[in-house]
Amino acid sequence: MRVIKNAVLVNEGQEWTGGVIFDRGEIISVFYGEAERIPQEAEVIDAEGAYLLPGVIDDHVHFREPGLTDKADIESESRAAAAGGVTSFFDMPNTNPQTTTIEAWEEKNALAATKSHVNYAFFFGATNDNAPLLSLLDKHRVPGVKLFMGSSTGNMLVDRDETLKQLFSQSPLPIMAHCEDTEIINEQMRSYQHLYGDDPDVIYHPQIRSEEACYQSTKRAVELARETGARLHVAHLSTARELQLIPPYKKGERITAEVVIGHLMFSDEDYPQLGSRIKVNPSIKSKSDQQALRQALSDAHIAVVGTDHAPHLLSEKEGGSKHAVSGMPIIQYSLVSMLELVDEGVLTLPQVVALMCHHPADIFEINKRGYLRAGYKADMVMVRRGVPHTVTATEILSKCGWSPMEGHTFAWKVEKTFCNGHMVYDGHQVDTDYIGQELSFR
Repeated sequence: MRVIKNAVLVNEGQEWTGGVIFDRGEIISVFYGEAERIPQEAEVIDAEGAYLLPGVIDDHVHFREPGLTDKADIESESRAAAAGGVTSFFDMPNTNPQTTTIEAWEEKNALAATKSHVNYAFFFGATNDNAPLLSLLDKHRVPGVKLFMGSSTGNMLVDRDETLKQLFSQSPLPIMAHCEDTEIINEQMRSYQHLYGDDPDVIYHPQIRSEEACYQSTKRAVELARETGARLHVAHLSTARELQLIPPYKKGERITAEVVIGHLMFSDEDYPQLGSRIKVNPSIKSKSDQQALRQALSDAHIAVVGTDHAPHLLSEKEGGSKHAVSGMPIIQYSLVSMLELVDEGVLTLPQVVALMCHHPADIFEINKRGYLRAGYKADMVMVRRGVPHTVTATEILSKCGWSPMEGHTFAWKVEKTFCNGHMVYDGHQVDTDYIGQELSFR
């Protein structure tokens, strides 16, 4: 049995000084002030005024295993997650083989059961041909169906209108949609290639993968969801204009949206300095889009903050809008980035917890996680302000070995991460002997 005392707990819209008693992976009680009774045999951890939050649930990662393990794998990226205060992740299906068959989905779970240092779940990928498999998915083990409605990921693009209607009508699970219009993107690429050559500079990436491409695709997804009653979660919203399509979040809402760290922390003003390191799909766009997305965090049009953590080798990031690959490794710095927005007055601490912990748990109906509550799993993260540190290459745990956050100084630090009551990160290193649990749903 363990007790954390003298912490500032942030949970369900409140902050208070107190602590948590937990044992065998579950929270026994959450208390205010001093605990009335601490069992004599309990190990006591004095938080000394640090903040204690529920463990972060990242609903959107690409850990690259199987098949792309030269750049990342479940072991390395779950280490980075633990060091960042992330205790649960949902991995996306664009691996090799793609997670578009039940056999491939089972293979991923088997890998994570021996390699993941935090809790895990895997999306099932939709294609133009696998809609009949959706009814066979275990709703207690699969968080949702990932749908690429844009030119992001090879033959996982679903571009037949009849198939889209079938997927939205028949999916028994939430549909998480990547929304970009392929025809608009291709037309823009041809135009910019005519002006600037085969590989236009990355500064033109926001014009090629444009606001219009995002808006038209998101509009189509929302229309399909309204027509069919499907549960739609729009991934990585990147424009102010798209926000008009998303209703304010409330528990039980059937159309919700996610924004990811890259679109909150960067804008097109950062391309001259960071170049293709911040090239992602959908593209990072204007400063006004960034500001609108930040505002949407507090006015409830955005329900969830994820990462779209997508490691690539730096050699793959060379080039411009065509040849440099899209994606950035960011999971190790997602929570401290959001806490930076607290310092800037963009959000409150309870809002950060809602966006990164409570809402993912509610939207995907994760069993007994996402809150500091008696009977829930003891997934927790302890953070402290006033311990400034500058990100260096040597501390980056993602296998690819870099981050767009290199050189950035954060005022917050993750001190401890508890996964199912186990201290998987102690502020210095990850316990690589520990294996997390498969998440369960509904």
